[in-house]
Amino acid sequence: MDNYLVMENITKVYDNGVMANNGVNFSAKKGEIHAICGENGAGKTTLMKMLFGIERPDEGQIYIKGNPVQLTSPLKAIEAGIGMVHQHFMLVPSLTVAENVILGIEPTKGLKFDMNKAVEMTKEVCEKYGFDINPRALVQDLSVGVKQKVEIVKALVKGCEILILDEPTAVLTPQETAELFVQLKQLKEIGHTIIFISHKLNEVKELCDRVTVIRKGRTVGVYNVAEVTEADISRAMIGIDVELKIEKKKAEPKENILTVKDLGIYNAIGKKVVKNISFSVRAGEIVGIAGVEGNGQRQLIDAITGLHPYSEGSIKLMDTEVSSMNIKQLRKTGLVHVPEDRMTLGIAAEMPISENMIADKVDNKRYFSKLLTNKKAVKEDTDEWIDEYKVLCKNGDQHVSGLSGGNIQKVVVAREFTSYNRLLVCDQPTRGIDVGASDFIRRRLVSMRDEGKAVLLVSADLGEVMALSDSLIVMYGGEIVAYFPDITNLTEDELGFYMLGVKKMSEEEIGGAFHG
Repeated sequence: MDNYLVMENITKVYDNGVMANNGVNFSAKKGEIHAICGENGAGKTTLMKMLFGIERPDEGQIYIKGNPVQLTSPLKAIEAGIGMVHQHFMLVPSLTVAENVILGIEPTKGLKFDMNKAVEMTKEVCEKYGFDINPRALVQDLSVGVKQKVEIVKALVKGCEILILDEPTAVLTPQETAELFVQLKQLKEIGHTIIFISHKLNEVKELCDRVTVIRKGRTVGVYNVAEVTEADISRAMIGIDVELKIEKKKAEPKENILTVKDLGIYNAIGKKVVKNISFSVRAGEIVGIAGVEGNGQRQLIDAITGLHPYSEGSIKLMDTEVSSMNIKQLRKTGLVHVPEDRMTLGIAAEMPISENMIADKVDNKRYFSKLLTNKKAVKEDTDEWIDEYKVLCKNGDQHVSGLSGGNIQKVVVAREFTSYNRLLVCDQPTRGIDVGASDFIRRRLVSMRDEGKAVLLVSADLGEVMALSDSLIVMYGGEIVAYFPDITNLTEDELGFYMLGVKKMSEEEIGGAFHG
């Protein structure tokens, strides 16, 4: 059927006056993979929330198989054959795969939950669609790639015909991404409609049949993917040409700013999650860390930024042990941090944008003197940063909670990059960010490197970490398994083998990461 799904003249205005969608039109055919692309705040997520029943449109109509539907809740959407896999997985780690898959449709035997039936239902769907997953495995023991599959099986077991995927490859290795694409193409072949939201235009080109571009809440075009280039899509998204390749001169590293030596970190249950690693980051260089999420990167970054204790080894910022400093002292020494979890660690959601942007500058006499706030100075500077970092908002008085995820990230980056800095610790700095904003942030990191700053970059986007890094560390199982002092000839596939633990370098090769 040509118009299996139609969203017609969809308009959504939030209570704060922000118009997220303005007469958006979107349609998808049965048995196609259809991408939705657009800048942060363009309205993609809101549109999909309305399709999955999380939000209600103020105007417009949704049709499935030619029939109008009222999707008043996710339950109604599921009944209509719509499933959604969110960027942040909605799984219960302590439950098995089968228990997660059948949540909401639990089989019973008498008055009790029927675990055997749940396993059987899960196994049946896995076999039908070619997913190799153990239904009795605990979700907490699974890799990120397998968790992604569990989310898809969860939707399929409920009869999903239309599958919405929000940034599905953000945390996957190239090998896991390739495996996911094979399975998505199989779903397409048997008639499923897949809506693919992504900022990775190379993946849109590789996987999708058509792409709808949304800009500033409006549909600006629908294209056959085979007939457009990545640059064409980017131009449609932001209205200007973006050079997708980052040009940078060769790094000229100087003195050590960060020195990590024989570091060991234990988690809350006493398991060693970072194992005797050593490396350093010098002024004037970008050191990248690549690895599948859950291999110690989070604990390492938390230790460096003063958020997690460490009992073995040493972390020094310049010549001072990090463990002897509190967060305020670390910042005064020149450490700034763009955290992975922007909602928990990056912002105060119910405070204005302006207050979030100066939250780390309370000692700055330009903004504060004794008990008084210089509101004029705050407004002048935050207005300038809003403009410079392209934060899509009404003004600096708007609460951060009213922004899209990508624009929240821009607020965090603006605050950190405008603070006194000698070491920039950036953990997923462009995750969920559109092409134009990503390009801006990446170029700013390179320019700061050229100004003599030290940059430690953690990113699940291998294209990003390879384009920006002067040298690259790979972590697996809490250890450094590879170090590339020069990544000129490194491929994403080669990097993926180290990230998956298939390959490991010798201790002598890895030792090059430490400039003692």
